Amino acid sequence: MMKFRFRRQGADPQREKLKQELFAFNKTVEHGFPNQPSALAFDPELRIMAIGTRSGAVKIYGAPGVEFTGLHQDAATVTQMHFLPGQGRLLTLLDDSSLHLWEIIHHNGCAHLEEALSFQPPSRPSFEGVSAPASLTRITVVLLVAADDTAALGTEGGSIFFLDVTTLTLLEGQTLSPDEVLHSVPDDYRCGKALGPVESLQGHLMDPNKILIGYSRGLLVIWNHPARCVDHIFLGNQQLESLCWGRGGGTIISSHSDGSYAIWSVATGSSLTLQPTVATTPYGPFPCKAINKILWRNCESGGHFIIFSGGMPRASYGDRHCVSVLRAETLVTLDFTSRIIDFFTVHSTGLEDDFDNPQALAVLLEEELVVLDLQTPGWPAVPAPYLAPLHSSAITCSAHVANVPAKLWARIVSAGEQQSPQPASSALSWPITGGRNLAQEPSQRGLLLTGHEDGTVRFWDASGVALRPLYKLSTAGLFQTDCEHVDSLAQAAEDDWPPFRKVGCFDPYSDDPRLGVQKVALCKYTAQMVVAGTAGQVLVLELSDVPAEQAVSVASVDLLQDREGFTWKGHERLSPRTGPLLWPAGFHPRVLVQCLPPAAVTAVTLHAEWSLVAFGTSHGFGLFDYRRKSPVLARCTLHPNDSLAMEGPLSRVKSLKKSLRQSFRRIRKSRVSGKKRTANANSKLQEANAQLAEQACPHDVEMTPVQRRIEPRSADDSLSGVVRCLYFADTFLRDAAHHGPTMWAGTNSGSVFAYALEVPAAMAGSEKRPERAVEAVLGKEVQLMHRAPVVAIAVLDGRGRPLPEPYEASRDLAQAPDMQGGHAVLIASEEQFKVFTLPKVSAKTKFKLTAHEGCRVRKVALATFASVACEDYAETCLACLTNLGDVHVFSVPGLRPQVHYSCIRKEDISGIASCVFTRHGQGFYLISPSEFERFSLSARNITEPLCSLDISWPRVATRARVQESPKLSQANGTPSIILAPQSHDGSPDPAHSKRADTPELPEATLSPMSIDSATSADTTLDMTGNVTVEDVKDFLGSEESEKNLRNLAEDEPHACTILIK
Repeated sequence: MMKFRFRRQGADPQREKLKQELFAFNKTVEHGFPNQPSALAFDPELRIMAIGTRSGAVKIYGAPGVEFTGLHQDAATVTQMHFLPGQGRLLTLLDDSSLHLWEIIHHNGCAHLEEALSFQPPSRPSFEGVSAPASLTRITVVLLVAADDTAALGTEGGSIFFLDVTTLTLLEGQTLSPDEVLHSVPDDYRCGKALGPVESLQGHLMDPNKILIGYSRGLLVIWNHPARCVDHIFLGNQQLESLCWGRGGGTIISSHSDGSYAIWSVATGSSLTLQPTVATTPYGPFPCKAINKILWRNCESGGHFIIFSGGMPRASYGDRHCVSVLRAETLVTLDFTSRIIDFFTVHSTGLEDDFDNPQALAVLLEEELVVLDLQTPGWPAVPAPYLAPLHSSAITCSAHVANVPAKLWARIVSAGEQQSPQPASSALSWPITGGRNLAQEPSQRGLLLTGHEDGTVRFWDASGVALRPLYKLSTAGLFQTDCEHVDSLAQAAEDDWPPFRKVGCFDPYSDDPRLGVQKVALCKYTAQMVVAGTAGQVLVLELSDVPAEQAVSVASVDLLQDREGFTWKGHERLSPRTGPLLWPAGFHPRVLVQCLPPAAVTAVTLHAEWSLVAFGTSHGFGLFDYRRKSPVLARCTLHPNDSLAMEGPLSRVKSLKKSLRQSFRRIRKSRVSGKKRTANANSKLQEANAQLAEQACPHDVEMTPVQRRIEPRSADDSLSGVVRCLYFADTFLRDAAHHGPTMWAGTNSGSVFAYALEVPAAMAGSEKRPERAVEAVLGKEVQLMHRAPVVAIAVLDGRGRPLPEPYEASRDLAQAPDMQGGHAVLIASEEQFKVFTLPKVSAKTKFKLTAHEGCRVRKVALATFASVACEDYAETCLACLTNLGDVHVFSVPGLRPQVHYSCIRKEDISGIASCVFTRHGQGFYLISPSEFERFSLSARNITEPLCSLDISWPRVATRARVQESPKLSQANGTPSIILAPQSHDGSPDPAHSKRADTPELPEATLSPMSIDSATSADTTLDMTGNVTVEDVKDFLGSEESEKNLRNLAEDEPHACTILIK
């Protein structure tokens, strides 16, 4: 064996400058619904809404694209939020009784959220620190006094303190103690009992000097703040939960812990009211739960709305999450599937208006936001343009489709509009419309597809800041399940009272876990897609603009190939429905391919031009011709010891004894493996390690970076036959003179199978091929030395560029690949990237990521990175995510490291497993079950909020601030909005505004500093999105990973060592 060592020269300044123009890491926006919301606020003047979370995050939303995010320094729960109307300021109360003032600050025409002041109440014994008669226990309620910039703070001890909002300092001498109120209460009401905590504070709309105070015991007091006297007292006896003051000030409505509410009339002639005018328990007479919040809104058309949460009969429906809407004789009980956090109405708030005239009701739930139109009969729901619950059913996989054609986009949007239950019944548009979105319209449309546990695939508009739902595809209707029978029984069992109405789309329960979607693939040029599931079902679908009734063809593919000694012990296959089925407008199933055994599908790919779909499971892979509806190929990849592959993820018959036996065998094998090495692949590995050890000898003056020794994986490890990736390519496989269709498959044991396909050529002038059968012949079989799982495969043309997608070259949608020069195949395993020449399959270049960095590859994609300095220059690079949460970018085909960034916490296993890259250098990953974090690796293609807000208060520039930097930490560690460079007139810089998904760029001019650059169409390499055993091992063994992490300095150039065997 000969060893050649090539050392990289020093860093090229010109190349480093080009890297800065191509690559930049930013976490830009969080899509979806905030995780664990805890507070809600609405500014009726600016029409913006704020949501606080249990992790201390503050998120403000306006019109689509208008978003602001901040994070409290202490990760405490946000319990209350209050807008200063029209000022763009927000006061938040945390569960540690600290108050924080947030401001929306404009800088060069764009706005961002900034924490201005904070206030921590003094500890006991004195709230004010001087002469407060009561001690601080806990702040229970906050009221912003409209007369001046003060806030009233109600406490658990019954005292009320006043705070200057502009400085967040206590106002001395204005504290209202319970004793002052008790002086005005009749003696027989005192009877030695305390008033209890302050439960509610309400301001008078017409007279801001008056404050309505509600104590837990039930006493209601109208307090005249400037005169410091009690104007009116209402002697309530039921434990108080909530208060609402009518618009004119003559009516007060209170709700109580026994499920009742009372209406009090404010008499002008007397200062004492003993009894309410109306007291009722709406869902009585049996014991009911408390009414937590109640609203009273009057209408110009007559009557009034009473809206309240809770109050359900304790024994029958105590576990329901309900908001009741009552107007005249109409009562609707809105039944939600998650806990109610808060709600508000959008109504008239001007002093000149005599009526509230509520337009909409917004209800914040623990898992979603629901808005109802109160102006339309039936009070229908208003579709939300953002904040959709991504996790309405748990996300099981995701995929991104870039540069969607306008025709397909319009067809998907039309199909989604037809799915709406009442598309034209509601005249009300989305009521939260504050602010202006300054970002330019994206030049290209991007689709985010999410597969879910209930068998649905949801289509999302991922072109901009707001992730908008477009269309939902459901596959459950094709199979026979028991859900319909259960639903009918449940509906029959329910009585007509209370008048429940199911609202919202959050439904975390799946009728059958076998329906779960594992893989999706979409051809954007033919509107065909593949959906693969947990029980081995592979559905081929095609988009239709009209409803149709048709039968679905069913075919089976046996991946075991009658191999003896294997018995499937997992779940059964799903039973398809027979006969013609009615399908609404949208994607209609054409063929159902059932894999046998019915194990979860781990890889899938579609080639619409050849009418072929390939799929793989833990047992093998298959190729199916969905045009002729016949199987082409089935290959079993099982090793004789792959016993776990026969049990399935849903199996309940796994033997503990077998698991223990296998564990002891692995331990015993690891102890004696050093003594019983065989002289085959392991001996070669020993030689390679010996050569690496020689590099550290004293006679080596220049030290090269030390590579870690990688032990080979056992060939008989369980689940070694899992198919990790599948790939179609038109390339040279048999000889260098003839190219043709090929299919590639990579497995968990480091095996790569390449098949030459005989696909009948389409007739001239037609895109449809003849009806002759497709044939597949095994052309090459490659076994990686370390047996590391193969996570991605891609073929590069003669110029080192990825091959275009199906139909891109034939329809002149992308530059045709170079079929003259020699092709190469890029094989990415968990440990290294390697480029082989074709058709000889000889190693050309490689990069050992695990040996250099001590990490393993989890996700891989080929992406185009456009330059911010030159619009016509771009490079195609390889982006990968490791098990440590780092993102690395390599040149193609040279595999030279370009940049790497820390993206995801290494402990976040689900976040790493859910990551998906786009074709233009962006990516998504789940930071919670309901939120995607969007990030960008490209210096040019960035999708971030650029917005402004019209506020009506003079900002004091000299005010001391907690944090001057415009970059705030967002929830889950995300940096805040990054402001765009601005022109002199305050508008966003056009050069910066072009940071959206751009069309394919022409080929870059090759220069000495960009020998490996390529600018053709790029390919996203799909990988399984499930959390694997390897992911858990990485997490549990993080201490060892820490030891092996980065022996090299990040900024120093790596010396490249190539061993030629």
